[in-house]
Amino acid sequence: MENVVVVGASSNEERYSNKAMKMLSEYGHNPIPVAIAEDSILGRKVYSRPEDVVEKVDTVTLYVGVKRQQGLFEQLIKLKPKRVIFNPGTENPSEYDRLRAVAIEPIEACTLVLLRTGQF
Repeated sequence: MENVVVVGASSNEERYSNKAMKMLSEYGHNPIPVAIAEDSILGRKVYSRPEDVVEKVDTVTLYVGVKRQQGLFEQLIKLKPKRVIFNPGTENPSEYDRLRAVAIEPIEACTLVLLRTGQF
């Protein structure tokens, strides 16, 4: 079971981040929600910033666009995940080399597709 930080998590069931939280749980992973305006999502405590997460983090999956990513990568690097998944609409190639330099793999993919196809 991986601990997966979901940056941009939402309690809105129409949002892909919410679908990802549900599917991660269904596939045996531990989704850890990070969101600004939420206290609890799907019965899980929400962290307001990635740097507040206390669990060991295996993967980060992003659901925030480039305009909302300022200062985010410094926090993600401190978490030391193995990879960061850039879901559609969150791609930020200018940060990929920075992540690779600290042994974090940037992946442009859809978390839902990765789970469904056994590639997660």
